[in-house]
Amino acid sequence: MGASTVTVNDILQGQVRLDIECLDRIYLNVYVPKLQTSAQVVAFLSDHLGFPFPSPALFNQMGQRFRRALISFADANNIPWIKFGKEDDKLAVMGPHLARQAATGVSGVAAIGVAQEFQRVWTAYERTNPSGTTSWWFTKADRRVTCYYFYLWDDDFGPYAECPVMP
Repeated sequence: MGASTVTVNDILQGQVRLDIECLDRIYLNVYVPKLQTSAQVVAFLSDHLGFPFPSPALFNQMGQRFRRALISFADANNIPWIKFGKEDDKLAVMGPHLARQAATGVSGVAAIGVAQEFQRVWTAYERTNPSGTTSWWFTKADRRVTCYYFYLWDDDFGPYAECPVMP
């Protein structure tokens, strides 16, 4: 009698199923293929955005515009803005806000949380070329950045917790 190969699918057939009753967390991660090298960052700032000089100050301007839009959205919709401490249990802090939104019976953003976390981001260093002109050298580094967490309540699905967004 010859040996037969048994696969994981054979073992799990009829034994495992995916059953989602409540979405607990949604993470939005964006991969931009054309922003993976320093030359591509320069091209994005110069060619795509149309700036004549690829300055790292442009990142700050885009981030500030994003932050102003978030604050405006929160203010216009009466959404609480919560700053997390280093050791805070985010879900425990947001529990009362989720409960308040659930009590309205209306789907919506219960609160926006703000935290400082380490992320791998593009950064720039000023350097002087052999010709004496100044240019920027872009590289990736681990930096503490501000992350925004959207805590949502959906009337059909319940709470959506920790939806991080970075500018």
